[in-house]
Amino acid sequence: MINIGILGCGRIGQVHGATLRGMTNARAAAVADAMPDAAAALAASTGAKIMDAEAMLNDPGIDAVIIGTPTTTHYDLIHAAAAAGKAIFCEKPIDLSVDRIHDCLAVVAKAGVPFMTAFNRRFDPNFAHLQRQIVDQVIGNVELVTILSRDPAPPPIGYVKTSGGIFRDMMIHDLDMARFLLGEDPVELTAAASCLVDPEIGQAGDFDTAVVTLKTASGKLCQISNSRRATYGYDQRIEVHGSAGMLRADNMLEHTVEVANADGMRKAATQPFFLERYAAAYRAEMEHFVAALEAGTPVTPTGEDGLKAQMLADAADAAARDGLSKTMP
Repeated sequence: MINIGILGCGRIGQVHGATLRGMTNARAAAVADAMPDAAAALAASTGAKIMDAEAMLNDPGIDAVIIGTPTTTHYDLIHAAAAAGKAIFCEKPIDLSVDRIHDCLAVVAKAGVPFMTAFNRRFDPNFAHLQRQIVDQVIGNVELVTILSRDPAPPPIGYVKTSGGIFRDMMIHDLDMARFLLGEDPVELTAAASCLVDPEIGQAGDFDTAVVTLKTASGKLCQISNSRRATYGYDQRIEVHGSAGMLRADNMLEHTVEVANADGMRKAATQPFFLERYAAAYRAEMEHFVAALEAGTPVTPTGEDGLKAQMLADAADAAARDGLSKTMP
């Protein structure tokens, strides 16, 4: 039994707590949160002890920690968890500073503890199957990847002001997915962005609509489109064009029943938002983390994957602001 401590009992902590509750080889042994009510609620639903972060990290009975606290706290918690010899499952982003991410990865490497960056979309059954089809050369050599990601509505403006911006908060998932599907790192990036949804987002110095184009050394291309508004629901689609065909992963709908009448054809709405759309992915990523700890095998995505996605997000933000293409190291 792997004993896991959950640092952060908000929305994502609750998701991971529910997953652990359904596992037989791991459990939520302890929870910690700055908000006592949140900690109490998660403890009640999981049977975990309530502890403060320091006590949790110093408890020899805790094998691993989930870091689901605000991004500004990740740096210190990663350092403390590594020093305590705990395996680490860290929500994205690792940090909003590339230099600080380098520091985190250095202490993790020195401590020799497993570190997983929680890019859950890699574990979505449809996206994972699509990636395996690419590896198996079902469509030949990849030439063009198109990723569409549009939220049903923008987040609260208070969140926008602390999120790091659309590229670091929202598109970072798609930038990681681009690397996952292309099979190689981009070497060139261009970006454009606007504020078309909510003027307050622009006043906060951010964008709500953005596009990025990536190019790899071998010439593969990827187009990413993001919007903070989709009037028809949560839009998550991928298309991969190759030398011998095309792969496509469409939106997940509330159900598969289609109505046909004199008004035409009508399908169900998309699943409401990320918690519903990626429920299976959240479960699969935690199962992977636990299985890797049990077997002593590497976890993925790694801290290096988190670093590279952050570097792409930084480059995209800079390119959108100055209009210049960026060369990636």
